[in-house]
Amino acid sequence: MNEGWRAWLGAAKVYTDRRVVAILFLGFSSGMPLLLTLSTLSVWLAEVGVSKTSIGLFALVGLPYTLKFLWAPLIDRMPVPPFTRLLGRRRGWAVLTQLSLMVAIVGLGSTDPANDLWSTAAWALLVAFASASQDVVIDAYRVDVLEEHQYGAGAAMIVAGYRLGMLASGAGALYLAEVADWYWVFGTMAALMSVGIVTILLNPEPAAPAAPGRDAGDSERGDALARAVAWLREAVIDPFADFLTRPGWVAILLFVLLYKFGDSLAGVMANPFYLEIGFTKAEIASVSKVFGLGATLAGGFLGGLFVARFGIMASLLLCGILQMGSNLMFAVQAMVGHSVPMLTVTIAVENISGGMGTAAFVAYLSALCNVAYTATQYALLSSFMAFARTVLSAPGGWLADQTDWVTFFVFTTVAAVPGLLLWWWLVRRGVVPAAAEARQGSPP
Repeated sequence: MNEGWRAWLGAAKVYTDRRVVAILFLGFSSGMPLLLTLSTLSVWLAEVGVSKTSIGLFALVGLPYTLKFLWAPLIDRMPVPPFTRLLGRRRGWAVLTQLSLMVAIVGLGSTDPANDLWSTAAWALLVAFASASQDVVIDAYRVDVLEEHQYGAGAAMIVAGYRLGMLASGAGALYLAEVADWYWVFGTMAALMSVGIVTILLNPEPAAPAAPGRDAGDSERGDALARAVAWLREAVIDPFADFLTRPGWVAILLFVLLYKFGDSLAGVMANPFYLEIGFTKAEIASVSKVFGLGATLAGGFLGGLFVARFGIMASLLLCGILQMGSNLMFAVQAMVGHSVPMLTVTIAVENISGGMGTAAFVAYLSALCNVAYTATQYALLSSFMAFARTVLSAPGGWLADQTDWVTFFVFTTVAAVPGLLLWWWLVRRGVVPAAAEARQGSPP
């Protein structure tokens, strides 16, 4: 066996670490609740005769996923007895949010949307809030428990688990709804949250470093106001201040906004594009969803392997170039028209490169976090990323109306360039996270 293959096999061993494997199951627990307040719930609402306008408004229950950075400081620093006393800071919060999800999901399944839609909306909002809170904990746990060289593999595992969780609460729930009442569908989904609880209980609590600059005397004062001010500084002000004092923080946030912009701009119009050029819903589901899931998972694992082999920054460049090039496959698809074999190739290229880019990007976000403020800083960065994915890509529909499909997808390819230019600026100026810098390698 030559040295090249030996190096790749050595890098692949990162996936055999117990902590990395645990992230797969926590990803499942994180992704499972999402569709219960989105597509799965919308099927139930339509089935009982709820208007399309009302179903559309139910998208607002997903706001906690965008705003989770607001309460992330509480999760990062505040104890929740007896959970934190018995299980530790991260594990205690994880089990609390997972138990809350089980209750909220059962509550949602117990409602009667045909006669009391407000009750259904309230329980759906509780599910989304508990789910977003669980995401904060799991993201922080992943960053804290893994070593620097495992960030890429951890990112791949969290993406894989998340997708499998969505598959269970999406296709799995709908299959079950064919033979069972909706109450039992949601009850089964609640029971699946036990996967996350068991995983947390079987794995260790990461070490909790002291916050930089903390004045131990403040915590010993008897004055309640002084203690409250000290807690506010440590939980809310210090995490944001720590990030804003970094050299190049503006460029870092711009990079977080723009790295996957071209990918998001193309993705927002993918389904209208498929329909307009003649693909049926069944063809879209089979190729884009089922086959596409496998391609995304493969890309995620490959991206994690690249990070372990070449480092975070080099992988971001490689995967970013692949992401950009994959948008041109849609332009080719537009020229070919309705062709299932061509669509299979397009989805394979797009989803593998997208999965690779996501794994490298999540590893980068993880490396940006100060371990003293992991939950707060990661929630801030991921919310910033979500803003770009939703708000910045929203004009994609208007752009598609003004151009033909080939021109549109060529434009989305060009839209990926600013993110890569920011990568070049960050690396040239040495604005690289310490965890990424330690493993930075060169593209093969």
